[in-house]
Order: sequence, then C-alpha cells, then structure tokens
Amino acid sequence: MPVGQVAARPGGGGVGGMVLGGGAAVAAAVGGDDAVVMQLAAAEGEETVITVNCPDQAGLGCDLCRTILEFGLRITRGDVSTDGHWCFVVFWVVPRSSSIKIRWASLKNRLMSMCPSSYSIPFYPDISQPGPSKFYLLKLLSPDRKGLLHVRFADVTHILSDLELLIHRVKVSTTPDGRVVDLFFITDGMELLHTKERQEETCSTLMATLGPSISCEVLSAEGFQQGFSSLPPKIAEELFRVELAESEICSSSLSAELKRVQTATINFDNSLSPAHTLVQIICADQKGLIYDILRTMKDCNIQIFYGRFRSDKKGSVNKGCREVDLFVKQVDGKKVIDPEKQEALQSRLRSEMLHPLRVMIVSRGPDTELLVANPVELSGKGRPRVFYDATLALKALGICIFSAEIGRQAASERQWEVYRFLLDDSKEFPLANSLTNRNRVVDRVRKTLMGCYN
Repeated sequence: MPVGQVAARPGGGGVGGMVLGGGAAVAAAVGGDDAVVMQLAAAEGEETVITVNCPDQAGLGCDLCRTILEFGLRITRGDVSTDGHWCFVVFWVVPRSSSIKIRWASLKNRLMSMCPSSYSIPFYPDISQPGPSKFYLLKLLSPDRKGLLHVRFADVTHILSDLELLIHRVKVSTTPDGRVVDLFFITDGMELLHTKERQEETCSTLMATLGPSISCEVLSAEGFQQGFSSLPPKIAEELFRVELAESEICSSSLSAELKRVQTATINFDNSLSPAHTLVQIICADQKGLIYDILRTMKDCNIQIFYGRFRSDKKGSVNKGCREVDLFVKQVDGKKVIDPEKQEALQSRLRSEMLHPLRVMIVSRGPDTELLVANPVELSGKGRPRVFYDATLALKALGICIFSAEIGRQAASERQWEVYRFLLDDSKEFPLANSLTNRNRVVDRVRKTLMGCYN
C-alpha cells in the first residue's frame, strides 16, 4: 500500500466521515499531520479508521493500543506492518459505550506524540523508564454527609477519565461543620493542569454534572508521595498466583467465560516465511485483548513485522472469538524455532489471555477491601481505565467506597499495579459476613474489566 494511503473497508467501499489530518503527501516532515490520520465514522455504530504512518520504534504498536484503550475505544480490526525502520498501522475502532465522549482531536495529538521524529531510533533499543508526572490535588467539597466518594464516585471517575486525568489516590475527610471533603491526587495526561484554563475546564465540567452545591479547587501536590503498604504475604500469594485454582474455575459464575478462554489456541508455523515465524492465535474476545498480546510480545522482546487482527464474522464457527496472525522475529533477528522458547511464549500469552487481571475481596480488620491487580509493562506503564471500570462496577451494585489508593508491588518476577478500595458495608448489601455478596462483587468487577458491560 502506498505510504499515506488510507486502507479501504474490507469487502469493498471506502470510508466516510470527517478526516482529521491527511491531505498532503507524507514526504512532509515526520511528525507532521500526516503521521496520524483519522477517518471519523459517518454515523453512530460505524467504525472510525485510524492510520499511523511513521518511523518505527520498540513497542510502538503496544503504546498505540494502550492509548486507544485509554480513550474508551475498542479495536475491531487492525493491520500492522514494518520493515524495522518505518511502520504503517491501521486500526478500525468504535467507542465501547455510547455514553463515552471521545475527544478525537486529543486522541490524535496523543498518538502524534508517540511517533518518532527520525530514522535514527534503533528498532529495539533498551526500554527506558517514563519521566515522573507532576501530581495535583483536586479538592471537592460536598454538603452531603456521605460525600461524593460514596454517592457519585463513578461519575467523578468518568469525568476525570474523559478529561485524561489519572487518579492515584483518594481520601475522605470531614470538616467541623459536617461537610465532606473528597481529595483526589491526580496527574494530567495532557500535562496542562498547571494552567488556569485547564483547571477551570476541570472544575466546570465536574460542577455541571455534580451540581452547583459542589465546590471545586485544583492545587499543586508537590509533597505527594505515592506510598503504598505491601499486601500481607498470604493475600499477595493468592492474588498474584499464575494459574486460577481448579475449584475457582469450576465453581465461579465466570465459568463459561473462563472455559471459553481456556480453549484458546496458539500455534507457531515456520514454513510460510523464510525470515519470520507465524504466530496464530484464536481466543475469546475481551477488553484490551490486542493490547495484552502486544505488551506481552514487547516484554518478551519479540518483534512484530506484520500483524492482522480480526473479529469473528457472522455465522463463523469461532463466534465471540478473535483471530490474530503475527509474523515475528526474536530480538536477535532470528525466527522462533527453539521448542522451549515457543513453549515459554505460548505459556505467557495464554496466561495473559486467561488471567490478565486479578480481583479478590479480603477483610481488613473490621472492614472489607477490594483488590484489583494488573501487570505493569517493563516500560513502567500500567493498564488504563482500571480505576474507572472498577468504580463503575461498584456503582452498578450500589456499593459505596470509603477510600481508594493505587500502588506497585513486585511478585511472580514482575511488577504489578494494585488498586485497593475500602468498601462501605451496608444493610442493603452486607459484605462482612456474606460470601455470596463478596462473590457477586468479584464477578461484577471482573466482568466489567473484561468488557462484558462496556
């Protein structure tokens, strides 16, 4: 396909709708508008086509998928190709929910910022750690005795997510006159929260949804440290175990989904290409699946030279499944021929597809705590929208949150991002002594994270 040309829809016909970027030839300077072109959907329910055409670098496909997932989009199909120096990527995407307002211009800018600016970047350099983001304190004052955190926390996280503001910790305190102060320690994905305009946009958007009785203030949190107390050894061992217990697979209400994922097939074929190994994957579709596959390849130092992602078609025997074909090489430029290396990669991929997120409920003294954990990339990046999805699930069950925090913990030879939610027990939905209700919480949170409800 010529450089800069937008792919047509499979089955004939072009794409309709507004175009963001494009117009000039890609002979223009790299990093110009042609590096990222968006063909917006002509109508609700149709796909938007995102084309990225720029120099390649280590894990670029993974980073693009992560950002698309962060903006609340689902990749329905995709084509990725590279010669090791230049890449051409096309993703067909749709919003995961009609309630999500996609900031297309902001997404385009974020994707543009990921595109390398020259050919001088090696294909697989050492993965560097991201620079520290500046922390801010968002203070919401509510006359409600229970506070925003209890009543409308999912609404707040939804708004902050749409504004590209990432929550790191939440605290609740009460003023002498009985009002409740909710404190959100956040970072800004746009890195503009130091400006008056960005602060006013944040507060006005929150107050428009939460009501005029809410007061809002954004302050610098220079002294904030993302401290995190380690989980008790027994709880950590259960949360981070590699495989699900047989009893959990058999008895869980997620049994149907888990058994379907367990039938995933991962095959290696070295006969079709003299230079590449073909990795073929057929597995159950779920939220973030393509991101999970690409981050696993990235962390295992497997280079993808061509990839195609397809959803099942109507009437297909693989209904509800995703088909993935990847032509890959090892970091040394060789094919993946060694059976032990194939088995190790197959095991890692299967683990990420079967168990990409860990969810459990534990007792914390007299209180009940929900734990959600996801693996961190070697680059230091965690999984997007976990905080939002978890609070959305708790809101659906009518469960209030007393406090929340996010931290990192090493286990199973890798880093994990751990979300800890201290839940408010109630007569309507008791948790302290009800195993049934606890299982309902775990089930709802896990299914929401996997995309069953959004």
